[in-house]
Amino acid sequence: MTTTSMITWDAASTRRAERQFLTGPAGPAGPPGPTGSGTPVAEVVGAMMGAHAQVLSAAEVSVGVRTSTLTRADVRAALWDERSLIKTYGPRGTVHLLPARELPLWSAALTAIPSGPSPFPPDVRLSEEQAAQVVAAIGEALEDTCLTLDELTEEIVARTGPWAGDRVMPAFQDMWPRWRQVLHRAGWAGTLCFGPNRGRKATYTRPPVAGAADGETDGASGTFVRRYLGAYGPATPQHFAKWLAAPTGWAGTVFRELAATGDIEEVDFEGTRAWVAAGDTEFPDGPPRGVRLLPYFDAYVIAAQPRERLFPGAAYERALAGGQAGNYPVLLVDGVVAGIWHQRRQGRRTTVTVEPLVRLTARQERELGEQVERVGEVLEARPELMVGEVKVGPHA
Repeated sequence: MTTTSMITWDAASTRRAERQFLTGPAGPAGPPGPTGSGTPVAEVVGAMMGAHAQVLSAAEVSVGVRTSTLTRADVRAALWDERSLIKTYGPRGTVHLLPARELPLWSAALTAIPSGPSPFPPDVRLSEEQAAQVVAAIGEALEDTCLTLDELTEEIVARTGPWAGDRVMPAFQDMWPRWRQVLHRAGWAGTLCFGPNRGRKATYTRPPVAGAADGETDGASGTFVRRYLGAYGPATPQHFAKWLAAPTGWAGTVFRELAATGDIEEVDFEGTRAWVAAGDTEFPDGPPRGVRLLPYFDAYVIAAQPRERLFPGAAYERALAGGQAGNYPVLLVDGVVAGIWHQRRQGRRTTVTVEPLVRLTARQERELGEQVERVGEVLEARPELMVGEVKVGPHA
């Protein structure tokens, strides 16, 4: 007879918070963990399963508040000088910071996700053959150089044909060249990542580590699922699919195959059938304690499920945008969202406005002040705390 472990929300939240360095900061030498990166910045990003970096300053805060000493300068040094981090396309096709040494795993896992139907009309789409040509051309063009989008377009057209440069993609009151449909796929394949900005223009280059080679994808999805479950389990295939923006049917098949081989095991998560990595069933007692400020699209806010438990009561309406997490920076109190915040920088000062949705105790108010100071340290600014209504909208 098989006994199914029963996991409570409090136990799951505490373990997730511990593994995310949200109950105690990562040490200055880098905590022991699955990435073995050798640098504290990449170690923390690996534990998060990537840091959302559409807005780089938000990624810098995500990493910094999980440590006691790192600042945005440390994140940028890891990204542009040490190259222990790369900025590229990750989960959901959005820009993330990833540990460079983990790129082969990410590349193999992300390219294994079935692509859905193209949202573009037939005369705009790329065929699979054309898409493969563009991804290969990108890799060739970016070898040992950094190019802007315009420069990269010229190189792609020269290597493929004028069809790649046809400006047929509607985007932000403009038209983009046809090849841009597979920009994120080039990131997933490991042939493209971001380089340092050239003035106000983004640049692209080849990553310092190669992506997954042909034949290296076997078993990658299983390893990737176990890593995800280690960070955010217990979870269901639906949770995993939502985090990746992947087909739920595909995720269900992956989970069933891993269960059949004994790589993951079933648990009872608050009455729901969910999964953890095999043997990873130790959970702490009691809820997480403490106050944290997490920025836009922080990995914990995006990945931790079920969302209605993470955003209880008024937080579900105030801190989500149409049910979507990440559009507001959040105040995390004892493991759940209990408010939102916003920071406005002026020169060397930043004003942090926090809107709590619950009454804070004296201890929590002190911890909030400490968190504001830490945000200021990360951003290399002098912070000022204001408690009151956040009057800006989502993603402001």
